[in-house]
Amino acid sequence: MLLLGVLVALLAGAVVLGEVGAALAAHGDRQRAADLAALAGARVLREAYPRLFEPPEVRGVANPRWLSRARYEALGRAAALATARRNGVSAARVELPASDGLPPTRVRLEVDGRLELAGIGVPVGVAAEAELLPDASAAMAPVLSANPGEYRGPFATRQGKPMRPDVALAFDRLAAAARRDGVTLVIASAFRSDAEQAVLFARHPDPKWVARPGTSLHRLGTELDLGPEAAYGWLARHAPRFGFRQRYSWEPWHWGFVRNPGSVSVGAVPRAAATGHAGTTGRGEGQGPGSGLPAWVPPRFRPLIARAAMRWSVSAALLAAQLRQESGFNPRARSPAGALGIAQFLPGTARSLGLRDPFDPEQAIDAQAHLMRDLLRRFGAVALALAAYNAGPGAVERYGGIPPFRETREYVVAILGLLHGVADPLGAGATGLQVRLVA
Repeated sequence: MLLLGVLVALLAGAVVLGEVGAALAAHGDRQRAADLAALAGARVLREAYPRLFEPPEVRGVANPRWLSRARYEALGRAAALATARRNGVSAARVELPASDGLPPTRVRLEVDGRLELAGIGVPVGVAAEAELLPDASAAMAPVLSANPGEYRGPFATRQGKPMRPDVALAFDRLAAAARRDGVTLVIASAFRSDAEQAVLFARHPDPKWVARPGTSLHRLGTELDLGPEAAYGWLARHAPRFGFRQRYSWEPWHWGFVRNPGSVSVGAVPRAAATGHAGTTGRGEGQGPGSGLPAWVPPRFRPLIARAAMRWSVSAALLAAQLRQESGFNPRARSPAGALGIAQFLPGTARSLGLRDPFDPEQAIDAQAHLMRDLLRRFGAVALALAAYNAGPGAVERYGGIPPFRETREYVVAILGLLHGVADPLGAGATGLQVRLVA
């Protein structure tokens, strides 16, 4: 009888263990289904995210690329629910948490469930959450690698040669330093249009010495051919600290300005913007300060942003996107954390930049451009500079990249999206967002 009792107990235990194993396996299946569904919803958001920042209309015609926030959220929910159903979960709840009025970049999916243990139902639910993040590799990429095409913005002239206004200011500083050392710089060539390059190439069809039409860096308005020959040594020693780089080892006269290459900040209009697709003014030469700024920038701030961008060689579109995100262009804004003014400076940061009145938009925007110039030089990438502006440079260095703070990540993603929506190449990271499960 004792042996029979032991066998019965072992059999009952095996049955219970089997039920536990089956229940745990079912629970694991539901968790995997929830994970896949959250990831699917986030991937759809990643693909749709840049479309939020497209203009609703282009030249009075509805833009098929534009996506409303409601439609954006509906796409994410539908993808998550459809994936859950395909993986055996018929009932699930989907939430798209958002903060500070930003478009949601997270998908949370919850599934109710029960574990049946020896005939007793135990309620056990599963949940999964996925989010969009700036691509780590994109965050470490150079500040700008895209070529937006021939420069079409306002020009300044030096020694009768046309160039971008910020390049002209940088040249002024370079030439003044050269004069102090007894060197007089002469500009042999500056901006050349594609048409002018075609004529030059026809005369000298050697790509080593004359770039083919459509490929010359001179079309960007950033390049200067400088002389005389006696100045080559001085340029090699000193030009880099003024933002110029020798482009080719065999051309000691060819120097390109690299601190703000080819952005709409100084009037360069990418092809999309030139056709009215980008939401910028779409205007070309002669439109004056702020002509390359997005249309949503209030008129009273356009010249302030343009001047600060030119002074500090920072993208004006980048500054505008930050101001929109920081304060909605409200010069009297105050945050719960104590940040003040249109650019939301904490008092200590304002003092370090010599900003006396953070509520004065002219002072604050100039200080913002100054800080972003320093952060871009320090970290060498737009995403990292934005993260440092939001969370502090120490946090970026401590984590070796964008810190794992939700506010900071959403801030970076939102500004990249705004830049992408106005076709500024600095916003290219908005199409390289990563999707991952939230730990």
